[in-house]
Amino acid sequence: MSYLNPHTTGSTDASEAVNAWHNRPPVADQDVERTDRTGGVLYEVARERSRQDARWGEQNHPDSNPEDHYTGRAEFAENAERWKLINAERAGRGAIAWDGVLLEEVFEALAEDDPVKLRAELVQVAAVAVAQIEAIDRRQP
Repeated sequence: MSYLNPHTTGSTDASEAVNAWHNRPPVADQDVERTDRTGGVLYEVARERSRQDARWGEQNHPDSNPEDHYTGRAEFAENAERWKLINAERAGRGAIAWDGVLLEEVFEALAEDDPVKLRAELVQVAAVAVAQIEAIDRRQP
């Protein structure tokens, strides 16, 4: 199955990416097994979110701090581009690694100021984190 990559849908509109996802072809049986594995990880994520809420209460921070002079969206965008180049170089050597994939997605999210695009990027960050957890689990004896 080819997974929807919002960076390659030909559109920068997040709602078009969501529509493409909902209108994708039906999945093959092998994808049901993958979904079950993913469901187990998402259950762990949901439990962690419950623990966070129990400890800290509902959190409603701003997406970024406009008064922060140390970092900014432009710097995050530069880091995203840097990690894209690193990942492309690694891929060319057959040496792609989760650290670079995750950092590229995190910096892309931090560079966004549009709430719809930011949300779409954060979904990608979460998906990469889940994929990395699944990869770790597959390495376990």
